Amino acid sequence: MYIPNGFRFENEEEKIAFMKQYSFATMITNKDNLPIATQLPFLVEEISGKLVLSSHFALANEQAKVITENISLVIFTEPHAYISPKHYDKWESVPTWDYIAVHAYGKAKILEDETSKLKVLERMIHFYEKDYLQQWDTLTDKFKTGMMRGIVAFELEVSDLQGQKKLSQNKTGVERDRIIEQLESGNNTVEKDLANYIRGEKK
Repeated sequence: MYIPNGFRFENEEEKIAFMKQYSFATMITNKDNLPIATQLPFLVEEISGKLVLSSHFALANEQAKVITENISLVIFTEPHAYISPKHYDKWESVPTWDYIAVHAYGKAKILEDETSKLKVLERMIHFYEKDYLQQWDTLTDKFKTGMMRGIVAFELEVSDLQGQKKLSQNKTGVERDRIIEQLESGNNTVEKDLANYIRGEKK
């Protein structure tokens, strides 16, 4: 990831918290020198001092066949918004985009046995909708087994974690106040979330 010095996102705990909050991410892997990608919900966990990402592909997804041989990139991003130059004091200014992104790199391990698959699925249910576990527990083993045969579950141990917070840090406090006011003025919840991050960087 290209990261200008003023936009570095270096706090590991904050990066992991961001990944957990915006856990629907894009996983990219090379196949025959061509990048292929899938959007997936991830479980982000710290296990024995290592950062591990878990998820699953549909069985027919060709990307599942190459993730153990190649390093994959998983991109976590959101919120983001267009920033107009009208907020700046200097007339000779151009539009830009503020955003936060975290890039996680690593090789994945396929979970072959049904017990491991089941554990990952149940941990994901617990994370995304804990109340659904009650319904899940009532489903037949036949249904669960059939469903698990249609997926490829995996764990990816993160070998490199990079982040960027581009939140108008290179602008004056007054200019950033104008940006925050604009982002908070509408009904766009993503822009409101971004405004909170910009305000947090001002402290």
